[in-house]
Amino acid sequence: MDVDPNVLLPPAEPISFLSPDGELSPDTPHLGISDEQLIGMYRDMVRLRTLDMASVALQRQGQLGVWASCRGQEGAQVGCGTALSDGDWVFPAYRDHGVTMVRGVPFESVLKQYKGVWHGCYDPYEYNVASHSIPISTQLLHATGFATAAKFNGELTAVITFTGEGGTSEGDFHEAVNFAAVYAAPVVFFIQNNQYAISVPREDQNAAPTIAHKGVGYGAKGFLVDGNDIIATHHVTRVALERARSGRGPSIIEAVTYRMQPHTTADDDTRYRPSEELEEWGEKGPILRFDRFLRARGLLDDELAEQIADEAQQEALRVREDVVAAGPAPVEKMFDSVFTGITPQLERQKAFLTSELEVGE
Repeated sequence: MDVDPNVLLPPAEPISFLSPDGELSPDTPHLGISDEQLIGMYRDMVRLRTLDMASVALQRQGQLGVWASCRGQEGAQVGCGTALSDGDWVFPAYRDHGVTMVRGVPFESVLKQYKGVWHGCYDPYEYNVASHSIPISTQLLHATGFATAAKFNGELTAVITFTGEGGTSEGDFHEAVNFAAVYAAPVVFFIQNNQYAISVPREDQNAAPTIAHKGVGYGAKGFLVDGNDIIATHHVTRVALERARSGRGPSIIEAVTYRMQPHTTADDDTRYRPSEELEEWGEKGPILRFDRFLRARGLLDDELAEQIADEAQQEALRVREDVVAAGPAPVEKMFDSVFTGITPQLERQKAFLTSELEVGE
């Protein structure tokens, strides 16, 4: 494991290969990403934004209790998600819809959780994706424990977990990073610095030069990347995951990005940030930047872009119909997923409740 703090320190400036104008830096390393994969990454970002905005509309129409939009963070999430290997595990927070989407989790399954239809609506072992965590940063401990167990079992896997820059102020973050470093757990802490912890700007939360510096004292490697640059994010994530698999311990990736929507649909962001700031970050947005890059390479034109947008809209309509039609799960189901297998005590409780419900009918 690296113990030299100079090795662990993040770079002074975020790693970036794509300029806001979509120009690729001549210093970009060989990434091994095919043209087909590049178009696939663009398609996933467009899908994510379309589905995300449809989800905001569903909440406004009373179909969801609340929704945490990831608009503006598509590059960070898709770039990271596409860097994962099949055997890797994901422990997401409540805003990481893009990562779970890239891993194959049906978008409607996530929405049903926000509708309250069922506890998670997908099998974590089918996708190697844990349930979305609503409490801030608790999933970091879960991920660290899972990664440590995988190491003890001799499994060649890496675990990645997510929180925002505000989540690094939680005690769970520090406990997780310290434990992971002590046991050289194969875990990557992916911090999406979207500039605000609800209404608190980053500079009022953290005195360190960057969020990525926070892990150095614990022995975790720090990476700092432009989260609106999908190519750089993909590359850095892949490096950190390989580092984890090779037994060199945990890493912290700070992806500098921007939340273009309120914290959730229950938030009024006009009270704490100016519209000029939104416009400035909009010009640096990940989809616009990648669109320019792909067009310059001759990989994208108006016809293909329109086709991708239409397909995303059709998917959003299908997802909407499925979510609107979803009714509540049978109340007895709450007993079935408390443990891996239902216990005798839960069997008795389930039988009692079932009989009471039958009497009530």
